[in-house]
Amino acid sequence: PVLYDPVVCSRCRAILNPFCQVDLRARAWVCCMCACRNTFPPQYAGMTEQNLPAELMPQFTTLEYTITKAPTTPMIFLYVMDTCLEESEFSNLKSAIQQSIATLPPSTLVGLISFGRMVHIHRLNSGPIAKSWVFKGTKDYTGAQIQSMLGIGRGSAPGRSSVSSIPGPVADGDLPQNKFLQRVEFCSASLNALLAELAPDPWPVPQGKRALRSCGAALSIAIGLLESAFPNVGARILTFLGGPCSQGPGAVVDDDLKNIIRSHHDIEKDNCPYMRKAIKHYESLANRAAQNSHVVDLFSCHLDQTGLHEMRYLANYTGGHIVMCDSFASTLFQQNFQRYLMKDLQGNFKMGFAAQMEVKTSRDLKVSGCIGSCFSANVKTGCTSDNEVGIGHTSVWRLNGLTPASTFGIFVDVTNQHQAPLPPGGRGYVQIITQYQHASGQRRVRATTACRNWIDAASQQAHLVAGFDQEAAAVLMARMAMFKAETADGRDVLRWLDRQLIKLCHKFGEYQKDDAASFRLPDEFAFYPQFMFHLRRSPFIQVFNNSPDETAYYRHVLNTEDCSNSLLMIQPSLIAFRLDGTDEAVLLDSSSIQPDCVLLMDSFFHVLIFQGENIVKWRKAGYLEMPEYAYLRDVIERPRAEAQELLRNRFPLSRYIDTEHDGSQARFLLSKVNPSTTHNMFGFGQDASSAVLTDDVSLQGFMDHLKKLAVSSST
Repeated sequence: PVLYDPVVCSRCRAILNPFCQVDLRARAWVCCMCACRNTFPPQYAGMTEQNLPAELMPQFTTLEYTITKAPTTPMIFLYVMDTCLEESEFSNLKSAIQQSIATLPPSTLVGLISFGRMVHIHRLNSGPIAKSWVFKGTKDYTGAQIQSMLGIGRGSAPGRSSVSSIPGPVADGDLPQNKFLQRVEFCSASLNALLAELAPDPWPVPQGKRALRSCGAALSIAIGLLESAFPNVGARILTFLGGPCSQGPGAVVDDDLKNIIRSHHDIEKDNCPYMRKAIKHYESLANRAAQNSHVVDLFSCHLDQTGLHEMRYLANYTGGHIVMCDSFASTLFQQNFQRYLMKDLQGNFKMGFAAQMEVKTSRDLKVSGCIGSCFSANVKTGCTSDNEVGIGHTSVWRLNGLTPASTFGIFVDVTNQHQAPLPPGGRGYVQIITQYQHASGQRRVRATTACRNWIDAASQQAHLVAGFDQEAAAVLMARMAMFKAETADGRDVLRWLDRQLIKLCHKFGEYQKDDAASFRLPDEFAFYPQFMFHLRRSPFIQVFNNSPDETAYYRHVLNTEDCSNSLLMIQPSLIAFRLDGTDEAVLLDSSSIQPDCVLLMDSFFHVLIFQGENIVKWRKAGYLEMPEYAYLRDVIERPRAEAQELLRNRFPLSRYIDTEHDGSQARFLLSKVNPSTTHNMFGFGQDASSAVLTDDVSLQGFMDHLKKLAVSSST
């Protein structure tokens, strides 16, 4: 980042960028967003054509500024931990938290809340006797009640100005401490001793009953504590869940083990006595956290569901993470937690706090919405469209939590389609301004400016086609479908996806009416129907065989990851490793499952190695141990090395599966491949080793039907 403040337009507050017209003689520049003429500040007096500032160089359409006047603000971490765990699970969780505290910068403020049947807010540095404030797990407490009970005033915490101006928070590196949130350098010994003494929830659990777990009340208290002590200051609530909330506000199931937690079938039949009330509770908490710049991260570690379906808005609205594992003792949780706390080369965490994003546009464009982990700031400007896609009717969003991988889908309207035609050769501009608190405590502003030429869609369709990015379009359509799935039935979402695909093929395909055989798509669109085919079959849309918690997790990750990772989730990659030493990408098709090769599939959520039938036979016969069959050992080891490379920096970490022909976990591969060969195609006694046992339509059948609908006169 550059170490000076951005130059902003006096009228629209857009930031100076390479697309602005510059008059060096007059020391003035014209804003490309609103055409307002501005003068340069005095420090730009020495500027020449050979000595331009970075923001005017054409290669710097994205530039990050460090706000020099803004004081540094320390991070705040509040741990909220489940105590209704077995001893081994609990000790692993405590160990992970202690290790994380050791990595925090000395100025970081930390606090600890534990919950079981009761909720405990632990006082730090309380002397030889551990002290905590105990709250009923069955009662919902308002922010004002928590503030009053704990005696915490609304300290000199910073308010946040609008995105268009630079905020000026608290005194340098100084936040008011209290009994429950203190700097690591002063309380790490006390906190570690407190954690060492902390025991699992002491309340007995009768046979046939669940532990009474009050995570709804605990999160309410955590959010109330932070909004009382540090409103509008970047903070993270790290929530560790070892089971479902079974009492009090936010309960998703009762304590009787006979009553299982809701499934998708129950949701469809409206047989969920706790779900609606729990969603309402957690969504209201998410609103409060988002409005105060606080982030909620959910670490769910349990073989059964923990209620992520109801709690999903806590992460979705605040820019938090959702991590799903089977156990706190598993390497999957430990590695995920380590990656959550990864640092860059300068030793700072790879995370941002208290982030806001504003989108500015030139005259003929308006912002219709955003889809991602964000929350509307309800700021309408001249750039705001009346049409809404995703979270709309605003041009400013609170992002709160940021990582280097955070991605947002922004939708823009052309406003004068039915008015005077746009001038040929004219340009439209979009500028995205993101403010955030860096992990080092600095306040930063990142400005990205994009420019596109106007064309006449009727006479210049070739230009329109050439500019189509089918990968990005597939990911944006997936995000729109996920947004609709929040409120609509899955079948309605499928029908909407199908209608959009048929419209696109009808408009951009080349064909003779009512002749499906004549249909072809331009190269720029060739893979798009294939992406839609795999999206229709993905766990984002087809929830059969997944729990509501898994669906919430999958959809959350899709909404936060970048284009290439999102595309892997929609259509996984498949690489074949053969005995002759050739490794190549192959079609995601059942015909690619061959007996004498090893397959590596990456679907982002799973990295899977599949050994073919003959490879398995040779391995079991002991050929791997014979030196003359070193090439056989090599064909098995190569994909394992490749898989480790894929897993190296991924977060959330994928599940690693090493399986074989007829192995139980081969189902993860068989459910993803296009079923071009099914059991229905083979007669009795024929070799059907690559056949998939399914009645799903194949890609070929899907394309044939799509062509018929696209070329139909009645479409």
